[in-house]
Amino acid sequence: MARRRGDELEHAIEDALSPGAFVGYRESWGFVEQVEAVRTRIAPLIKKGDAARAVALLEMFIAGCYEKSAEIDDSSGSFGQFVERLFCDWIRARQAAGAEPEETAGMLISWMENDDYAYCHGLEKEAVKVLDRKGLGAFERAVRDRSGDGGKESYAHRRKVEVLKTIHQKRREVDAYRALCEKDDDLAPADCETLAEMCLRRRRPEDALTWVERGLELEQQDRWPNRSAWHLPDLKRQILKKLGRGGDALASAWEDYRRRPSIYSYEELMKFVPKGERAAWHTKALAALDGADLSSRIDFLVKTKEWERLAEVVEQTPRAKLVALSHYTTDPAAKKLAKSHPLLAAKLHIAMALRLVEAKKSKYYGAALGNLETARKILLKEGRDREWNALAAEIREEHGRKSSFMPGFERLDRGRMTKEPSFRDRARKRWDRAAQRRRRS
Repeated sequence: MARRRGDELEHAIEDALSPGAFVGYRESWGFVEQVEAVRTRIAPLIKKGDAARAVALLEMFIAGCYEKSAEIDDSSGSFGQFVERLFCDWIRARQAAGAEPEETAGMLISWMENDDYAYCHGLEKEAVKVLDRKGLGAFERAVRDRSGDGGKESYAHRRKVEVLKTIHQKRREVDAYRALCEKDDDLAPADCETLAEMCLRRRRPEDALTWVERGLELEQQDRWPNRSAWHLPDLKRQILKKLGRGGDALASAWEDYRRRPSIYSYEELMKFVPKGERAAWHTKALAALDGADLSSRIDFLVKTKEWERLAEVVEQTPRAKLVALSHYTTDPAAKKLAKSHPLLAAKLHIAMALRLVEAKKSKYYGAALGNLETARKILLKEGRDREWNALAAEIREEHGRKSSFMPGFERLDRGRMTKEPSFRDRARKRWDRAAQRRRRS
């Protein structure tokens, strides 16, 4: 006799969770995909009129995940995110099944307060997205009913305030959100940013600007390590533009660019430049670029396609300073200069190679040799044999004792650098050697 579908899903949950089997870090991604596949079979029940069954299955699934917690290395956090999705499905299912909102809210709070594995930390941010109007009201009442929290400095009180703020943010209740901050005398820049965004959604840009300026004032106090708001200057410019003060927005963006020239502040600046003036402002931004650090200058010139200026910077920069840069900066520059300025591209490839070798990152020596091989080909093609020979002598003197690097370098210098054979080729060669030994015996 075939099992009922509900039974099949219960068995599928148990099979996916594999109780008793430890899941290591490397296996955790595959494990989460496995349990996610079962979740996707339960969620459709909510819309198919079988929400009550979905509730029961999801409750079993959530509890099973907590049972599994001691048997999984969730350093990546992917399993915790999966449990968060299960809770959201559970809320949807209970609402579809017509369950009492007060009971749902009470159970949700209970899980959040008794959460040994922190799966529910920050759950309110996702829960408010799926709670309906009645559910959200019940959730707020359940949070407010929690008493004896040990004063405003206690963790319980701070969590209570965080959850209430999230509820007010969802409803765009500016006054209620502000009152929570003022009650504890704890208004931070991040709160000002939230209040400004809420005002914008309520089409109150003047009020939004007031909150942004308040947040910027608080940022000057530099006492908000975890509640700072780096988006405030950008938000201010957006509001100024909305208020018809595009000139003020442009002036603000230009001031930020002058203080910290980079491709990011440049892109922010150009958002507020009138179309007919973009070329002039680009020239102005280039003139102010000298105040940027080397990495920012190279990134800027690559992304704005200023190849001649890029070539000048690379040519004038000592190799030691290029060696200090990340390959995320030097590699794109080398690729862009390869055709027009091959010798400068070679200079960058040498810098990338030496950065890896000097850092003694043996697992990246293959990449270092690849860069050196490219540089060697360019130098020899351009008739710069002496430069390559000088570099080779320098490498032997400085890194001659690096036994995992030098054999490959010597092959490269003799022009015999070959690509590492693939796993398939190595396996085939090993099999052929074994076959030859058997024939000889």
